[in-house]
Amino acid sequence: MQYTIQAPQQLRAEVKLPASKSISNRALIIHALSGGTIIPENLSNCDDTDVVIRALADQPRTIDIGAAGTAMRFMTAYLAATPKSHPVVITGTERMKHRPIGILVNALRQLGAQIHYEGEEGFPPLRIQGNRLTGGRVDIAGNVSSQFISALLLIGPVLERGLELHMTGDIISRPYIDLTLCTMRAFGADADWCNGDTVVVKPGAYQDRSYYIENDWSASSYWYEAVALSTDDEAQVTLSGLTDGSRQGDSVVRYIFSLLGVKTVFGSKQTGVPTTVTLRKSPYRVPRLDYDFVNSPDLAQTFVVTCCMLHVPFHFRGLATLKIKETDRIAALKAELRKLGFVITSPTDSELRWDGERCEPTGEPIDTYEDHRMALAFAPASLCLPQLCINNPQVVSKSFPTYWEELRKAGFTIH
Repeated sequence: MQYTIQAPQQLRAEVKLPASKSISNRALIIHALSGGTIIPENLSNCDDTDVVIRALADQPRTIDIGAAGTAMRFMTAYLAATPKSHPVVITGTERMKHRPIGILVNALRQLGAQIHYEGEEGFPPLRIQGNRLTGGRVDIAGNVSSQFISALLLIGPVLERGLELHMTGDIISRPYIDLTLCTMRAFGADADWCNGDTVVVKPGAYQDRSYYIENDWSASSYWYEAVALSTDDEAQVTLSGLTDGSRQGDSVVRYIFSLLGVKTVFGSKQTGVPTTVTLRKSPYRVPRLDYDFVNSPDLAQTFVVTCCMLHVPFHFRGLATLKIKETDRIAALKAELRKLGFVITSPTDSELRWDGERCEPTGEPIDTYEDHRMALAFAPASLCLPQLCINNPQVVSKSFPTYWEELRKAGFTIH
């Protein structure tokens, strides 16, 4: 499938954002571990959350997690810590079978887990025999995916001795770890940092409580991008269900976009209460943007595309995890932006840089590499082009299933 997108001259939109899949997946695992009956409210309707819901409800002997990286990591820990009379195999797409999981498996084995590789060592699929895990102290590199760390923390309360998780070296994506701890505590867990690199989770059952999931700050980033790229000086987008003071790491999007000409206005003054957020144009924009995305790597694609289209040179760091996402996002961004006439460089595997170098645009359709954020981040670029073609646009269902519908409501023409 291919979409051709033409942007409106005026941008006025009220957008219904999806619920946070990050919080949804954490809450679902906690709910399952609690054995409770109160289903979390406002669950995300995206693919990544749907596979977790189905796996927990159906409890099949083989779980196909698809392309859902968070679900793969969280479900691996959940299955390892949940006693079963038979082993369960967890697998996914071909790309998933090449996304490393050995660090998580080794940590779970230290806690007593019985996990075997069905194929290549260090990668899914996995055969897991669930049992009651002992727990205790585990050391894990802090510069790996925070999803490995969160997966271990989530099962901490059901371990016999609890969990003392010591993170070595630099710790990346720390806000996602804090989000996990915040969600755990909402269900009665005793879990917190005991110093700058160690989290202690005391043993004890989760409590069955009502829990409302706020909407997704990551999904808001594409609407910030649209306002930044619109030539309409009166452009305005209203987003629903976002929270000021949110624990979501990607809520930093509002501060970074304030440097690129977008003002954020909250509808409520109550911190922590979901409300409407209005985005408006601002005349102020930095001539160059340097930023370290170590705590919010999922925003990188949005800002790379935005800065190129605004002709704002940039140097972005902290991108090491982009190479092991749904695709190698560093390589994908370099390839696709060259189609639009921008020569992006990567001095190291954790950096992207643009100093204004241009090339002849090819006009070829943008490829999405089975990566939802490629489609989500490139679509607003149509505001700066006569039209934009995107291949395999259906990938947005992974995190924002109604994205194209919301763009149409905002006045975008999509064929």
